[in-house]
Amino acid sequence: MITNTQSNHFTHAHPLIVAKFGGTSVADYAALTRCAHIIENSPATRVVVVSAAAGVTNRLAALSAGISDEAERQQLLTEIMHIQHAITRELQPSAEVNAQLRDYLAEMAHYSTLIAEQKGDGGTPDALLAMGERCSSLLLAEVLRQRHVRALDFDACQVIRTDSHFGHAEPRPKRIGMLAGEYLQPKIDEAVVVTQGFIGADAAMRTTTLGRGGSDYSAALFAEALQATALEIWTDVDGIYTCDPRQVPKARPIPELTFAEAAEMATFGAKILHPATLLPAQRGKIPVFVGCTREPEKAGTWIRNQTDSRPVCRALSIRRGQTLLTVRSLHMLHARGFLAELFAILARHRISVDLITTSEVSVALTLDPTGSHSSGRRLVTPQLLTELEKHCDVSVEEGLALIAVIGHQLTSTPEVASRLFSMIGKRNIRMVSHGASPNNLCFLVQEEDATEVLQTLHQGFLESHD
Repeated sequence: MITNTQSNHFTHAHPLIVAKFGGTSVADYAALTRCAHIIENSPATRVVVVSAAAGVTNRLAALSAGISDEAERQQLLTEIMHIQHAITRELQPSAEVNAQLRDYLAEMAHYSTLIAEQKGDGGTPDALLAMGERCSSLLLAEVLRQRHVRALDFDACQVIRTDSHFGHAEPRPKRIGMLAGEYLQPKIDEAVVVTQGFIGADAAMRTTTLGRGGSDYSAALFAEALQATALEIWTDVDGIYTCDPRQVPKARPIPELTFAEAAEMATFGAKILHPATLLPAQRGKIPVFVGCTREPEKAGTWIRNQTDSRPVCRALSIRRGQTLLTVRSLHMLHARGFLAELFAILARHRISVDLITTSEVSVALTLDPTGSHSSGRRLVTPQLLTELEKHCDVSVEEGLALIAVIGHQLTSTPEVASRLFSMIGKRNIRMVSHGASPNNLCFLVQEEDATEVLQTLHQGFLESHD
């Protein structure tokens, strides 16, 4: 499977691959069997990181928010149990595995009751959320053993050490490296180690989670800690596409891209990778492969520090549901400290700014209500507006989409901006951000125009040489 890694400088006598399988890739027995087949055919794959089965995390997240109605709570727990039992009916696991699965389901019920009755502590929701990944690693390890692959189920909390910020815990890479050498490295020569993504533990060994999509991050942290020769991310699509194929039917897989490009794509809306995934892989100079479990023979996408091709435009990304916040004040004119006060107010309300443009008397900011740290909450609250209006006039626009053109040397290629504006024609652009990064050019349009704009730009930038 891994052919391109041979050009990299390995630190191991033999290649070492960390493979991560997402929720749809472990959704049922057939999916787990496909994962096992990929692992069997790649002797270098020694560490396997799994997500919860598709549909499990959403139900656990609902339970972790606290459901007082016992019938509703039991219904969600029953649905989770059915997902796991559908697998075990075909798998016919050992008595030991069956007993462990029953314990996990009982722990889910226990934690959800504690949360509903407000008897848990700050870490109880994370302990509950971790159960989905624990079930997946337990069952995939058993699938491998039944196929005569030496495999063991390993508790990620032994290695992934984090702070105590439950829900969005921050990993401690140096500590993770030390623990991986102590607890994980000795095992990978003996068996395929199957472990959980998304979860870790703080210094007191309380379970923490890395945020939604954190299984990719976990896999990259394991790869960095073990100095792996490659990280594989297995999903239900055959690589990273030039644009979302659901919105642009002519979008196509990208054979290779740089870490910088992939980071821009993840930040500006591409859902294949968690934005933080790339940081440990880039630090460790570990190439990342993205492939499809249903069609593992397809080429997929490689992400590296450097690529052979460096097109001006590599891909397009989109984030819908964006908010544009514009503040105006004559006090800004030749004044010091206004921007500092503005960002201090936003920080107090835990709002992260994406893009910013300024003039002498106004500042325009984009906010992303769909981001992982916003958890879907409304960002521009009455309390925020009241505080801002003490200093400036405020206007808020919603229903916008942020489109990013991603590639190389966008800041120093003169024709890019002129071609873009000529393609868009008479459609209104609310904001442009160009120059901060050589790898992206971003702009805001009305959400109802976004799909047509994407298709037009894809045709002009990415299909014109087909």
